[in-house]
Amino acid sequence: MTAAAFLILLLIGLPIGLVLCLAALVFIWQTGNLLLIDSFPLKLFTSLDNFGLLAIPLFILIGELMNGAGITTRLVRLAASFVGAFRGGLAYINLVANMMVASILGSATAQIAMMSQVMVPEMQRAGYERAFAAGLTAYGGLLGPIIPPSIVFVVYAVLAQVAVRDMLIAGILPGLMLTGLFILTVAALGWRHAYPPGERLDWPARLAAARAAAPMLAIPLVIIGTILGGYGSPTEAAAIGAVVAAAIGFFHTRSLRLRDMPEILMRTGLNTALVLFLVAAAGVFSWVLIFGQVPQTAAAWIQSVATTPVAFMLLVLVALLIVGTVIDGIPGLIMVVPILLPIATEVYGIHPLHFGVVVSINLILGLLSPPVGIGLYVAASVSRVGALEVFRTTLPFFAVACIALVILALVPWLSLALI
Repeated sequence: MTAAAFLILLLIGLPIGLVLCLAALVFIWQTGNLLLIDSFPLKLFTSLDNFGLLAIPLFILIGELMNGAGITTRLVRLAASFVGAFRGGLAYINLVANMMVASILGSATAQIAMMSQVMVPEMQRAGYERAFAAGLTAYGGLLGPIIPPSIVFVVYAVLAQVAVRDMLIAGILPGLMLTGLFILTVAALGWRHAYPPGERLDWPARLAAARAAAPMLAIPLVIIGTILGGYGSPTEAAAIGAVVAAAIGFFHTRSLRLRDMPEILMRTGLNTALVLFLVAAAGVFSWVLIFGQVPQTAAAWIQSVATTPVAFMLLVLVALLIVGTVIDGIPGLIMVVPILLPIATEVYGIHPLHFGVVVSINLILGLLSPPVGIGLYVAASVSRVGALEVFRTTLPFFAVACIALVILALVPWLSLALI
């Protein structure tokens, strides 16, 4: 009955946080353990009683400040000064700029919306198909939740009870690898379709672009340097990054005004509330699953199908790719981690950080996959082009992302080397 209620509530379009809470209540009623209702509000609260979750509103605030400070345009100019002269120069600029923005923003949908407004018109004026430009920007946005800072990785760290710092560091090499594979894909498509080369700048112009963007690069350097150097927790690093972003906006670019701050803080608060309610609902849902011995039942079935860790990881890849096409990244993470993580770590001996990187990227890829694919629809909407056309045009990038997932699943070193 609980599974049926969950599916019905999901299919009628109820927000996933409410679906999780109501499904938990159905389970309590079904099992007759009405005393658990007394613990329901307490479990919602204790699910958020985690210091690591403070990093989420701060990372969101950094993104809002960055958007208001005009940082994105300067990072695009920096990318253009170094990779713009290659064949398909604007495509390279798109990816490299997305990588730099990802090291600050940490949110795929926000990054896709922001970069689509900047890059798609420029690429169309240079002769690229609008659908390709929108799709490339969307796949560049895929890097947002992978390269630190990453809200998705923070949520996974809290769910899996691993160090947020270690989880963020685990995403560095996978993010760089995915960027490199996308760049190789652009190179192959550039020669096949004869994409136009960009303008070649001399070294004085490149140095000028670097000087203009140098203060913006201080934001990811401060965040990652604080975490890697052990000078502070991810939450403290995010707080410092927010101060740096505000200082750049007020005193360097001069695009931020004090009158902008109430609106920025309001958007930050609303987006934070959405994420944290999902985390709280996940805590209740996980509590119900454990009480009902769902992980143990799932483990018994999976062990009968997958006899080795490799077989288990490949099974997870296929299953989560399907899940990711209908459920967004963080809600999907919240649903599957309580079931699959104990099986991965206790039955197959898979490192929780390695498993977290693979699962997170797998579900994030769902942002760009029909039928839901919010990232796909954001790029299509901002670019005024059909979502299915965007998906069809960028199928090579989807294939490359799937190949990267298989590599990450089979090579734990890529996730654990920097820990």
